[in-house]
Amino acid sequence: MTVQAAAQPPRMRQGPRPLGLHLSTALTALLSSPSGLQPWRSGSLPWRPGLAEKAAELRSLADGVDADALRDAVDREVRRRIDRLLTGVERYRHHPYRRDLPDPPVVWTEGGSRLLDYGALNPKAAGAPVLFVPSLVNRHYILDLSAKKSLMRWLAAWGLRPYLIDWGAPGALERRFTLTDYIAGRLERVLDAVVAREGRAVPVAGYCMGGLLTTALALRRPREVAGLVLMATPWDFHAEDAAPARRAAAFFQPFGPLLEAWGELPVDVLQALFAQLDPMLALKKFSHFARMAPDSPAAEDFVALEDWLNDGIPLVAGVARDALAGWYGRNDPATGNWLVGGLPVEPARVSVPTLALIPERDRIVPPASAMVLARSIPGAQMFRPSLGHIGMVVSAGAEDGVWIPLAKWLNTLV
Repeated sequence: MTVQAAAQPPRMRQGPRPLGLHLSTALTALLSSPSGLQPWRSGSLPWRPGLAEKAAELRSLADGVDADALRDAVDREVRRRIDRLLTGVERYRHHPYRRDLPDPPVVWTEGGSRLLDYGALNPKAAGAPVLFVPSLVNRHYILDLSAKKSLMRWLAAWGLRPYLIDWGAPGALERRFTLTDYIAGRLERVLDAVVAREGRAVPVAGYCMGGLLTTALALRRPREVAGLVLMATPWDFHAEDAAPARRAAAFFQPFGPLLEAWGELPVDVLQALFAQLDPMLALKKFSHFARMAPDSPAAEDFVALEDWLNDGIPLVAGVARDALAGWYGRNDPATGNWLVGGLPVEPARVSVPTLALIPERDRIVPPASAMVLARSIPGAQMFRPSLGHIGMVVSAGAEDGVWIPLAKWLNTLV
């Protein structure tokens, strides 16, 4: 008689990471709400210009309401919102969805990095080959999130031959890397591998931080790079408002001495850094998730994206210093002081056809930051979809707004 082991339930998720920070921020904001009632009713609270008029309207509506009744109503609303937040977080942590999309063939490896050949999924494809370069901070599979939300698989079905770098988690070798090691070393060797397979120069496409890497690559290897695509790529880190960038650099400073011991900036530290962009985002997202039917396609899409967001990669010490202190703190790219291999990265010297995809609703990379780069490259074309930073690759509007224009532009390079 054979005894079959009972199926193990999926392991509970750790996220949203760092969980303690997200919960404490949201709970502090909600639980402190009653303390603002008296100054609000007296008109002594300062408001931003866009909110002052609405605050005055609400205050006039509350003039005839008993103070105790209003305080009780606020208390009930606070409790309701806390309950909704915790419900959403708990449902996410126990949701049965797990990404099980098989990888395409791996055609090159070095250290912890791999090169994935999505063109192999459509052997008859005759369109342009293209090398996609994601950020060093987040996992590559945002471009291959699920069977129904995969830019890579869609491009392959369209007839292009996309390759995608999976940088992988840094190991002992990568912990000694700087941005120069990644660009002038590993990325150039990846490019060599693709050029050797295709027998021709290939366009490169960089997403977010990956766009900075590919800009430097296009300058260093113009004969092997047939075109450059910049997807939500920052350049002027002090555009619009320098304060958030400087806060990010300041946030990093206390961890400087620990980098030598760690060799990398941990994922939760990076997640805490990103949380500064919108401290209340977790409250909004998971409260909304709590209202979804748990078995709905929308809930599965939410979990798939949230899993990717929480599946970050540590940033090695040298890159953390280059990016946070150099890019965010000193604004090295925009001031002409970013060096790779001892040479300045000067967009005005980029000589390959360039397409800059700059989403108008990007809250991570301000459009003004990305436009500085596009305007600095001679002849660069700009396309501005009405999407967000992540929505440009996974939202319902991504196919019409980004994927099709991108595919058509790449095919002009054949």
